[in-house]
Formats: sequence, structure tokens, C-alpha cells
Amino acid sequence: MKYTKYVVLASAVVMLAGCKGNKSASNAENTYTIQGKLQNATPGKIYLFELGDQQFIARDTAEIAQNGTFKFEGTVKEPTFYRISLDQQNGMMLVLDNNEIKVEADAKDLNNTVKVEGSEDSQLFQQLNKLVTESRQKEVELGEKFNKAMAEGKTQEAEALRKEYLGMQKKIKDFIAAHPNSVVSAFGTLSLVDPKNDFAFADSMANLFSEKLPNSKYTAVLNERLKGLRTTAIGSVAPDISLPAPDGGSVALSSLRGKYVLIDFWASWCGPCRKENPNVVRMYNQYKNKGFEIFGVSLDQSKEKWLKAIADDKLTWPHVSDLKGWESAAAQLYGIEAIPQTILLDKEGRIIAKNLRGQELEEKLASVLK
Repeated sequence: MKYTKYVVLASAVVMLAGCKGNKSASNAENTYTIQGKLQNATPGKIYLFELGDQQFIARDTAEIAQNGTFKFEGTVKEPTFYRISLDQQNGMMLVLDNNEIKVEADAKDLNNTVKVEGSEDSQLFQQLNKLVTESRQKEVELGEKFNKAMAEGKTQEAEALRKEYLGMQKKIKDFIAAHPNSVVSAFGTLSLVDPKNDFAFADSMANLFSEKLPNSKYTAVLNERLKGLRTTAIGSVAPDISLPAPDGGSVALSSLRGKYVLIDFWASWCGPCRKENPNVVRMYNQYKNKGFEIFGVSLDQSKEKWLKAIADDKLTWPHVSDLKGWESAAAQLYGIEAIPQTILLDKEGRIIAKNLRGQELEEKLASVLK
């Protein structure tokens, strides 16, 4: 399983592995100058790092004078994120383009005291970083209150806390949406938005960045990240799956067109899957004669254990598996990183709902098959 963590922007490193930027980007280089002044600084070295594909890359070193001043000069091909640091923990982020930037900060805490002139993108970054930092602090507080309310059975209070949390997330997304011309928003979308749980927002921003920032490497990475999700987004025709069945033949998902189909990703070794199976069996028996079918896709590696689980749990619908576990072709195609996971298709094979289980699945089936 993989989880997306909410991170403070100042310490976030976007994983840009495999991205070489947009080939249509200009090869022209822009010159930047950074004039800095630090309070409470002692003479010594200060470092400039570029945010590379997977880590910060050292680019330059400058001397801090007795009066706390320093200077960096260089060139960049496109607006790019850099970090000025005194050490690994103490640093501040900037966006460098064709800039003459003035920076002031307290050497004791660069990130939280930095003031920037001459770079609108850098100023936007500082605003977003502050918003995220405040949100992260509030998130911890709300999480503790939420857990306490749930433990005490105060469901209304817990729901109010959940809505307050979602409101905080909305402020960050509103900020990103308000600045589609800035690489800060593209970087923020990559760093702060989980594309699986918030695909519609991420996709809408990617479309804007493709128009407003077509040559940015951050636009390229975001579109690459969304490519697979777009093929399995709600409203899309589900990609076909054709894998071996228990009898040695093969079954294609497309062969079930004309029925509402629930693609059920599961495995014999998955405890939550097996626990959910009795509910799925009950719903299948209730709706199978009303135009409903299930297409079970197992992430097993042992055929014997797969077949035993089908028999033990009385799963009488079509099943397929290439017995490759997490490397299953179907799991790769649909971006499955956790099970159980379900995808509901209409009669034309279009995706109409995702990850429904229990009561939510029962209500959805009752709605479409009434």
C-alpha cells in the first residue's frame, strides 16, 4: 500500500523522476541575481540548491559578510525552485527566473522570517507555504479532537471537526486555483493534492497549466502523473481486462457489456476483502437477475489459495487472475495500490462510481437497478 502524506511546502521535494521537461521549452537562459541580508548572521558560507528530479542539487556557494550580506548570480532556462540554506534544517525557498531579487531574513529561522522583493512567484510561494504551515498545525489539533469525539461517541461533534478540516484544505486549493499562471500553483498541486482522492481538481488544474504554463516541467510531471488516472476516471469507458479464469480459459471485462458490472479487486490473503465478501455475496444474489454482474480480479499468486477462497466464500461470479500479485496487469492498468477496491460500470462500460463498499455500495446498486 502507498499513502500520500500532507507535507509542509518548505521541506517538500517533488519526485520528478523520469521528467526531462517539455521538449518545446526554450533553450534561452535567464539571468538572476540574489542580493541577501541576514540578521543575527555570523560570517561564513551560505548555499544555493536547485530542486532537481528527486532531491536538491548544490549549485553555488556564497560568503556571508560581516554585515550579513551575500550575493548569488546565475542563469536558469525556466522558472525553477531553489533553496538557500545555512544547513540542512535552516533554509528558504525561492523561484528563480529573470529576477533581481532582494532577500531579508533572520539567520536563526530563514523559512519563517524570509521577506522577498523582485519575484512575484517567490512571494506567492511564501504565502502558500504560510497557509500550509498554519493548516498543518491546525490539522494536528483537529485530529486529536476528532479522535476524542469519536471515542466518546460524539458523532455530530466529530462531523463538525471533519468539515472544519475540509474547509482548511479548500483554502489551499482556492489559493492554487487563483494563480494558474504561476509555477507555484503547479508545484503546489504536485505537492499537496492527492490526485486519486481529488482527481477532478488536479485534472482541472493540469488543463489550466497546459494552457498557461505549457513549457514548465511541473506541468509535464503533473500530466504524466494524471495520465493513468484519466483512463479510469468517473465517466470514462473502463479499460478492458482479459485474464485467465479458474478453468484455464480467459474472460474479458468487455464480454459483460449490457449489465451493470462491479470490478472487485481482491485476494485470498486480504483480510478486509474476505470480511467484506459475505456482504458482496448477499448483494450479488439480490441483484444478479436484475442486470448486475461482478468481475472478480484477484491479486493472488497461488492458484490453489485463490480457488479455495472462491469456494469457501461462495463467490459464484466470473473471476480472473494472472497470479502476479501486486504486479497484476489489471492492477497496474487501474493503478490499484490497496485492496479491497471496487469500480462500478454502467451498461456501456463507463465508470460511474469507485471504491464503494458496504452500505454505500448497497445504496448505489439500489439506485441504479431499481
